[in-house]
Amino acid sequence: MRSFMYRFFRRVLLVVPIGLALAVSAYLVMHRAGPDTQSEEESVRTLRVIEAPLVDLVPRATGYGLAGPGQVWEAVAEVKGTVLTVHPRLDSGEMIEAQSVLLHIDPSEYELAVARLEAGIEETQAKISELSEEKANAQQLLSIERRSLELAKKSLERKRTALKKNAVTPYEVDREERDFLQQQQQVRQLENTLALIPSRQKTLQAALAVNRANLEQARIDLGKTTIKAPFQCRLAELDIEEGQFLRAGQSLFKAHGTGVTEIEARFRPEQLRNLLSRQKRGRFQPGLGTDTFKQLFQDVDVLIRLDSGEWAAQWQARIDRIRESVDAKTREMKVVAAVDRPYEKAIPGLRPPLTAGMFCRVTLSGPVQPERIVLPRTAVQEGTVFILDQQQRLRKQQVTVDFAQSDFVVIQSGLSGGETVVVSDPSPAIAGMKVSAVADEGLRQRLLTLSQAGKADQ
Repeated sequence: MRSFMYRFFRRVLLVVPIGLALAVSAYLVMHRAGPDTQSEEESVRTLRVIEAPLVDLVPRATGYGLAGPGQVWEAVAEVKGTVLTVHPRLDSGEMIEAQSVLLHIDPSEYELAVARLEAGIEETQAKISELSEEKANAQQLLSIERRSLELAKKSLERKRTALKKNAVTPYEVDREERDFLQQQQQVRQLENTLALIPSRQKTLQAALAVNRANLEQARIDLGKTTIKAPFQCRLAELDIEEGQFLRAGQSLFKAHGTGVTEIEARFRPEQLRNLLSRQKRGRFQPGLGTDTFKQLFQDVDVLIRLDSGEWAAQWQARIDRIRESVDAKTREMKVVAAVDRPYEKAIPGLRPPLTAGMFCRVTLSGPVQPERIVLPRTAVQEGTVFILDQQQRLRKQQVTVDFAQSDFVVIQSGLSGGETVVVSDPSPAIAGMKVSAVADEGLRQRLLTLSQAGKADQ
């Protein structure tokens, strides 16, 4: 019995603590405080936006190139001789007026050639006159000798008749026949002389023509001893001195014309095409002739700009021509813009003359395209833009881009203008998410500046 009671109390002592522990745990679970609860709120993204501007667009294309003279004259000594005198301002960089005498070459040799040929011409002309007189005299003599021949013939016939009647001796007939033959020979000689006169005249006329041609050449050579500037120009490097002997064909110096300065700028074909109206775009293609190209781009304004640090200058220009080939590597077309009378347009301290070697920007501006929508390039991703609806929620919008220019694109369809367009990266973009819009007015003003007339180059 005692053993039974011991085992009983021992089990009780084991079970009671376990039960108490379970009771305490149940109490704590039932009476513990629940987790803090908050009402669920929608997340809002902050994004930069602009109102899609509807502008009167001026399409532009920009290229770069070096300025060069429209005319280049390379002076070459066409005759040999010693330099007698040179222009007092014959030096590199000097401005020379048209028809100014730049240098004289000793003309003595060419003056002698002219005098010798003039004398030869006078001699030939005298021979021609003498031959004409000789012809006239021969014709008169021939007329007389032919009359004498007729008389001699009649006399011979009478003698022969008398011989038959034994009125004269055979000797007298023979003598009369000899006189007749001699007279006939004289007539034939005069006829031969007259027959040769035309060929002699031709020979003298040919000699006269040669002398006259040589005289003309000698006078041309004499004129080449004086070298004049063919147009107003600016001299490049040269090394000519008085007393220097020049060889025929020797290069003397180069001079750049001041009437026109040209800049050959490169443009991609699509840049040029975008300057045209829709009606003209179909006619544009690489390989156009200059006349057709100028006709298509006759409404395009050309502006040349030179930037040098904080100082800048610009010139109005014109399209002069398009080069004959497209660059094989870049596929760019080469357009030549021209500035007329660049030295006359110089303004001291503000605008220098546009001279060779200046690196310039060439901007072509097409006719105004009214009511076009422009957006930053970064706002369009694979033909899609993000816009905000009236509840300020994000929405995708498909658009068609007409063309890109500078830092913006021109929208052809998909927007009508005035939409609120997201211009910052909305990634991750969830359609319908709430957006806190921040208007980027600076970006919008920059778009207006780049796209509208009269502002892009200021």
